[in-house]
Amino acid sequence: MTDEMTEKKTTWQIYSGSRVPHDGIDRLPEPPPWRTFKGGPPLRIPPGDCGNPHAAVSYRPGEDAVRQVNAALYLRRPLLVTGAPGTGKSSLAYAVAHELGLGKVLHWPITSRVTVRDGLYEYDPLTRLYAAERARDKSRRGPAEPTTGDDDIGEYLRLGPLGTALLPYDRPRVLLVDEIDKSDIDLPNDLLTIFEKGSYELVELARRAAPTARVMTADRTTERVEIRDGTVTCRAFPLVVMTSNGEREFPPAFLRRCVTVHLKQPESRAELTAIVREHLGTVLGEQDGTLPEGARKVIERFFERRSTGLLANDQLLNAVYMCHHASFSEEPASVAELADQVMPFLSSEVTRTDDD
Repeated sequence: MTDEMTEKKTTWQIYSGSRVPHDGIDRLPEPPPWRTFKGGPPLRIPPGDCGNPHAAVSYRPGEDAVRQVNAALYLRRPLLVTGAPGTGKSSLAYAVAHELGLGKVLHWPITSRVTVRDGLYEYDPLTRLYAAERARDKSRRGPAEPTTGDDDIGEYLRLGPLGTALLPYDRPRVLLVDEIDKSDIDLPNDLLTIFEKGSYELVELARRAAPTARVMTADRTTERVEIRDGTVTCRAFPLVVMTSNGEREFPPAFLRRCVTVHLKQPESRAELTAIVREHLGTVLGEQDGTLPEGARKVIERFFERRSTGLLANDQLLNAVYMCHHASFSEEPASVAELADQVMPFLSSEVTRTDDD
């Protein structure tokens, strides 16, 4: 095998899961012909971190997650991430944005009342109407002023997380569509149209004689972006990370257009220990890579109880943190009781690992 072939074999993955920022996104090849978008003019991603640095640097992705993130990046397809609560589904989005330098994650939490329009943009007609009335009242009281008959509609339009992610950025933004399984039954199919087209129309802007305006984005910055001809078309298709707790099934048409990955619960004490170390090693004062005895006992207790009911990893972190501080003044039995209280079962359903 030549050196060139070896290099290609070891470097095809853009996202490595190393948690170390790098510019590997610049190596991403051109998209497949059927996933090419021509939006413009190109925009630079706003400066700043991913929005949750702790989640980004403490997350430990598995090999499956790393592979499927890269597949979503290469194919310009949404990534559907399933798994039990606490397995790091949301953290994966922040980890990718942190490592690849893709700016702040655009977070879109889903409920049963959310529609595609909510994710694309908001229009505030009442505030616009009140502003027009105030302007008319002012003109009546003072000397007449020349007007163009066209107010700044951009003041009353604000792009949502999905709408912002589809702006023509020169690099892909990361969009976290959180808990999509809680959505109305029509939302997944409605999203398909947006994901396939890579574009959408701002109806209120497109209807105007001059359908160009500078509008606010979901980044919560003071800068506005220019929308031309009432339409937004992406340039670099965003990395859309959609999380699901498995509370519903999705239509086959939706699934075949997504890259999917299932995140499993840690299957060993060593994996749980590594997670605690990543999140709380500094707080616990670990020495030579070893956690204090109290923390190790809580991990063991969590591991044992997980065989009789559903528990989430964040419950373990909460219990370790609380018991670490309680142990300075409480008796060991009280600390153990506290651990059980901080780790109540989320379900009576027994969870099993592949080794069971």
